[in-house]
Amino acid sequence: MSAYSAKFGTLQRYIGRKYMLAFGINFLVLIALIFLVDFSENARRFSAVPGYSAGIMAYLTILKIPELIQITIPFVILIASMSTLMGLNRKYELVIARASGLSAWQFLTPLLFCNLIIGILSVGVLNPLGAYTAKLGTQIAAEVGFGSGLRSVGNNAPWLRQITDEGSAIIGGRSSTENGKVLIQVTILRFNDDNTVRDRVDADKATLTDGFWVLDNARITTSNQPIVSQEQLLIKTNLQAEFIEETFASADSVSFFELPSKIKAANSFGLKANAYVTKLHQLIALPALLVAMTLLAAMVSLTFVRFGQSLYSILGGILCGFLLYVVSELITAFGETGSVPPIVAAWVPVIVASTIGTTVLLHKEDG
Repeated sequence: MSAYSAKFGTLQRYIGRKYMLAFGINFLVLIALIFLVDFSENARRFSAVPGYSAGIMAYLTILKIPELIQITIPFVILIASMSTLMGLNRKYELVIARASGLSAWQFLTPLLFCNLIIGILSVGVLNPLGAYTAKLGTQIAAEVGFGSGLRSVGNNAPWLRQITDEGSAIIGGRSSTENGKVLIQVTILRFNDDNTVRDRVDADKATLTDGFWVLDNARITTSNQPIVSQEQLLIKTNLQAEFIEETFASADSVSFFELPSKIKAANSFGLKANAYVTKLHQLIALPALLVAMTLLAAMVSLTFVRFGQSLYSILGGILCGFLLYVVSELITAFGETGSVPPIVAAWVPVIVASTIGTTVLLHKEDG
């Protein structure tokens, strides 16, 4: 019995090493593809912008990679699991394992364990890193003059209305950094007491300080008057930095460890926290989602290659992953709007995928 256990442990370590090698290769290929596609697209859009350089654009693209990897990591798991299982199948190693009395669940254990660890690391390490690098990239892009042009999740600045003893005003910008405390390419409409427009203020940047918006390179436009330029302009505000952060910050730009405090703060300001709650449950469910991806990969990869079905297995696995992604995004949108409970939006795709994969594997193994 001990000899059998030793052989079984050796086989699991062997399969685990094969899988981690496949995962590493696919992970590096994904990073290279993300970098090339994103760098080429942004270089095409910003090559004519003053201050553009290939070095700055490459650095900004690298800063966005952790954020984008979080979206595609389930597909890396799916492809790596399929390539590992099909490779073992092609060399008849799984045939020998089955002939020795091992079931699919036993030689899937290393993959399930590895993907569970990868999911935990994605939540605890990759997600905070992606949130940090995304904010840093947005700040650098704003400083070099790219503004809101660089694609970044949740970087669209909403319009705000404030009322002070100086009158009411509507404030907006093309993009924001520091969770809304710094607005880029700002437009402010100031109103008279009778709600008619008093003037319009345009500025390169607006920074929220204690009681004031500090505008850089402001241009004041008043009806029938020439434009007045000011290097720096102070506009009084009663908006609090905490309120601005909760209004502007996207759930995708907040790290896993900050989400509970963001949810609490949003509720205290009377703001909807559905997006934050949905994101929190999605991150909690991520390790289970990666395990479900492994089951889907096994579902389509355990047919022997001598039957000539490798191509159909690959296409079937990719189709399953794509359908799961579409359903997950659709339900997430419902969760963020409050149409369905956030916990349901996060866990339903995981439960459905796990149920389908487990059912098919049980049918193949046990009939």
